[in-house]
Amino acid sequence: MATQDPSSLGATVSSNPARRPSQDTKLVGRYVTLVGLSAQHADPLYPHVSGPGNAHLWDYMFDGPYDDIDVFRASVRAKAASQDPLFYAILSNDRDTGTVGGDHNGKIVGMASYLRIEPNHRCVEVGNIMYSPQLQRTPAATEAMYLMARHVFDDLDYRRYEWKCNSLNAPSRRAALRLGFTFEGLFRKHMIVKGHNRDTAWYSIVDDEWPSIKRAFEAWLDPINFDSKGKQKKRLEEFRQ
Repeated sequence: MATQDPSSLGATVSSNPARRPSQDTKLVGRYVTLVGLSAQHADPLYPHVSGPGNAHLWDYMFDGPYDDIDVFRASVRAKAASQDPLFYAILSNDRDTGTVGGDHNGKIVGMASYLRIEPNHRCVEVGNIMYSPQLQRTPAATEAMYLMARHVFDDLDYRRYEWKCNSLNAPSRRAALRLGFTFEGLFRKHMIVKGHNRDTAWYSIVDDEWPSIKRAFEAWLDPINFDSKGKQKKRLEEFRQ
């Protein structure tokens, strides 16, 4: 049998594994701080994501909605104990244009996780993102995603960062593109979630794209990009053009 041409096997890459993320890590930004999720976060988060008025927040999540605090506590305990997905609480620093409400200083306003953590392939996904209404559409919300991406590429040495969502979840699909992820395709009939079909849209950022995406994040998050009323002067996408 003829020897396979090495050029047809793909680029040679280091086989050194990436580091696993840890709940002991604290990711500190200007507007938010991410810490490992714990059972103690359940009660302060519950009022912001529970009840009929917030049921829509859970439409495309694997769990919820919640109208019973004991059930929610049990869910948060399970999430806090999980290593994959690995969950973080998003705490508001409540400063300048990143405010998410004056009465939430240092309090949990959301959660997110790393999942499908594959150190040997240096690939990891971000998901299970639950933003309270107080956090949504704020600089703090964008900064939380920046901090998680920066940690993956700059600290843990991953080469691929994934975002996946229900193909019908238009806000999530818009968010992925806004944050710099590239659409890769659709997995048809991928899952059955809460009794409904889910076609899954796949997105990614890879390591050679990260430096320019990182620069765009940092330029957008700079306080000089916001006017005295906290309105952005340039959109995040414009910094990548």
